[in-house]
Amino acid sequence: MKFKILTGYFIFLFQYFEVESMDSQPIYREKIDLDILIQKSQELMDNLESCTLCPHACRVNRKKGEIGHCRAGMELEVASYGPHYGEEAPLVGYRGSGTIFFHHCPMHCIYCQNWTISQGHGEKISIETLAGYMEELQALGCHNINLVTPTHYLPQILAAIVMVVRNGLNIPIVYNCGGYESTATLKKLDGIIDIYLPDAKYSNKETAEKLSGISGYPEAMKAALKEMHRQVGDLKVDQQGIAQRGLFIRHLVLPNHLAGTQEIIAFIAEKISPTAAINIMAQYYPTYHAFQCPSLNRRLSRQEYEEALKIAHDVSPHFQLNF
Repeated sequence: MKFKILTGYFIFLFQYFEVESMDSQPIYREKIDLDILIQKSQELMDNLESCTLCPHACRVNRKKGEIGHCRAGMELEVASYGPHYGEEAPLVGYRGSGTIFFHHCPMHCIYCQNWTISQGHGEKISIETLAGYMEELQALGCHNINLVTPTHYLPQILAAIVMVVRNGLNIPIVYNCGGYESTATLKKLDGIIDIYLPDAKYSNKETAEKLSGISGYPEAMKAALKEMHRQVGDLKVDQQGIAQRGLFIRHLVLPNHLAGTQEIIAFIAEKISPTAAINIMAQYYPTYHAFQCPSLNRRLSRQEYEEALKIAHDVSPHFQLNF
């Protein structure tokens, strides 16, 4: 596995988040002991005999080499890892977010901007190697361990977390996902994950099926956001503006109102929090197989993005928006 410094630059803007004290510890240091962490790791590992980690609930036996919708087997596969400066400012800070990009994905978005990672090639590694990556990222001074598309490897990831907690891991863990999550699986992570970073992609299930190959996305995403917020609450930062705990939602605006921004923003305000942290993203561009879909075969217009921002401001003036 080649270590990569992932480039990009965000100007750090301090927002009016709730501020955590400088002596606060990661949630897994405060709320969970090692024996419980080991137990949760084993429970999730047992799940691989009839995999229901994500809402696809394929029930394949990954321990025997069977492959489900995500295409992941028993062995961990990682595309790259390293300090990342292209995430949102409260995650990046001034020393980077310690990202680990996992190969494969429960979703198959035809416009995936990371398709070379999710659908391309990854390197098979051991649980011990993954634990070493985490330790290395902490030693480099990264502000967090950022697990990108981790759902299908959660049993192995938790086993690695057991190792690094024993060895002194003491920075927040970020769960960076597409929002297509099982609440039963998320409940296993209560007391382990500090920062949830989900997408809220679609308000319409037919659109989700057509563009990402997933069934029941809006219902799964909404239930997942509720469970994540129950566990960690609104986003909190330290005195330097670095994220320490909480829910941080991403919403990618799509051309032709395909994402259903109005409905998603209203749901967040009414059912999650009127002070939620949301990154309303304008970075859509046609890539991967998007050129085959006429409604996606162009960049987002300035007007479409400004409309999305206005929706958010009108729905709740107390949202923490864009980073």
